[in-house]
Amino acid sequence: MNKTFYYETKIGKIGITEDGKAITNIYFGESPSKDINLIETPLLKEAYKQLQEYFHGKRKTFQLPLAPKGTDFQQKVWEALRKIPYGSTCSYKDVAIKIGNINACRAVGMANNRNPIPIIIPCHRVIGTNGKLVGYGGGLKIKEMLLKIENKD
Repeated sequence: MNKTFYYETKIGKIGITEDGKAITNIYFGESPSKDINLIETPLLKEAYKQLQEYFHGKRKTFQLPLAPKGTDFQQKVWEALRKIPYGSTCSYKDVAIKIGNINACRAVGMANNRNPIPIIIPCHRVIGTNGKLVGYGGGLKIKEMLLKIENKD
């Protein structure tokens, strides 16, 4: 059974879930599921530690096993998101081009929206073609905070 634990961070309360082998979800606030096993595991502690390092500008990449659940298309998008360098942004169109389907901008947006492991799979680095911040599961305020953390230097 999956295990979840909640932590207070500089961006607010987050929940981290793992399946015994890998991180499967990160939630802003409470998990939408009432069916959770509230236990802090060594993997969850490590994920929290790495997130704290990231929030304090000391970590640029994560070294965690991940197991996001989604369609093949979503997996392809999430893999492309993981390749967006720290401190960089790109558009939904850029991601669509990277996955080999320039006409999939809207589908990329939907996959971005359904990213179950935000921050670690950096969907916050995707912005509108016009350079504006658009949509984020944690809200635009958190997206802006994450981008500021990465652009402190």
